[in-house]
Amino acid sequence: MKLSTVLPYGDDPIRNADAVTDMERAGLDVVWAAEAYSFDAVSLLGYLAARTERLEIGSAILPIYSRTPTLTAMTAAGLDALSDGRFSLGLGASGPQVIEGFHGVAYDKPIGRTREIIEICRKVWKREEKLTNDGLYPIPLPGGTGLGKPLKIINHPKRDDIPIWVAALGEKNLQMTAELANGWLPHVVLPEKIQEVFGPALEAGYAKRAPELGPLQITGGGIVALEEEFFEPARQAARGLYALYIGGMGARGKNFYNTVFAKQGYADAAKTVQDLYLDGKKEEAMAALPDDFIDKVTLIGSEGHVRERIAALQENGITHLHVNPMTDDVNHTFEKLKTWMS
Repeated sequence: MKLSTVLPYGDDPIRNADAVTDMERAGLDVVWAAEAYSFDAVSLLGYLAARTERLEIGSAILPIYSRTPTLTAMTAAGLDALSDGRFSLGLGASGPQVIEGFHGVAYDKPIGRTREIIEICRKVWKREEKLTNDGLYPIPLPGGTGLGKPLKIINHPKRDDIPIWVAALGEKNLQMTAELANGWLPHVVLPEKIQEVFGPALEAGYAKRAPELGPLQITGGGIVALEEEFFEPARQAARGLYALYIGGMGARGKNFYNTVFAKQGYADAAKTVQDLYLDGKKEEAMAALPDDFIDKVTLIGSEGHVRERIAALQENGITHLHVNPMTDDVNHTFEKLKTWMS
C-alpha cells in the first residue's frame, strides 16, 4: 500500500511545492495535482518533478476535453522524462459545468473519448509506427488542407507504459477503466460497499483486461486527523467537501457524485443534501450528511479507529491510502500512517 495525497487548488503553487518536498521527506509516496478551473496542473507537475527526488507525481485529473489526445500523450511523456519515470497520467471527464461553462467545449461521449485517448497515448509512447486513428479522433484529420500526414513523436519517451489512471464514477466508465487503465481514482468509496456497488462493473472490465496491465490500482482514504483538537475541524472540512460535490457539482438529475453517494446506501440523504445545497442552504446541506458516512469516508479519530479503517480499505482492494492531513505536524501523521499501513 502506498501513501498519497492531492494538492489543493491553492493560489500559491510555490508554497504548495514547498509543502510537497516536506511531505516527501516524511514518507509520502505519491502526490497528485488537480485541475478544474484553476491553475493548470501541468505547470505545477513540471515544477514538482524538479523539486522532488523519489516522489511519484500524477495528474488528478487532466480533463479529457481540454487537450487533444496527442497533446495529452506528449505532455505525459514530457512530465515522465522530467521526473525520470515518476509520472502517472490521471484522466477524467470532469462535468458539463466546467467543460461547457469554462472551456466552451461540448460535453459528449465521455466514455468513448476516454477509451480512444488511452489508446492514442499508448500508440504515441510506443512509437511502433506513425500515429493514425479512426473514430472520434480521426488522425490524420480528413479534409482540411489535405496536407496532414501520419507522424511519430520526435522524442523517445522514457517509458512506453506510463501508468494511466481514470477518475470513473458511472458503471460503464468504471467497466472501461477496469479493462484498460492501470489505476482507478474514485471520488469517494466506502470500503465495505465496494464489492456491492462497484463489483459488477469491475468484474466485467477485468474479464477483458490484458494480463500485462497487472492488477488495477485504486485510491481510497479521506481527510485524516489523529489529534483530538483537529477532530471536529476535520469533520467540518469533510462535510463541506462532500456537500459541495454531492449537492452542488451539477444540476438535479445530472450530478454523478450524488448518484454514487445514493448507490452506497444514502439515497434519501443524497436528495436532501442536493436540495438544500441548490437552494443556497449550504450549512444545512453539510449538517444533513449522515454521521456514519463521515466516519466511514475519513480517517478521523483514535489510533484504533483509524487503523480499523485502513485495514478495511486494504481488505477491499485499496492500493493507495489517499489522505488529506489536518495537523500541525504532517511528518508525525505520515510516519504513523506508514507504520499502520505495513
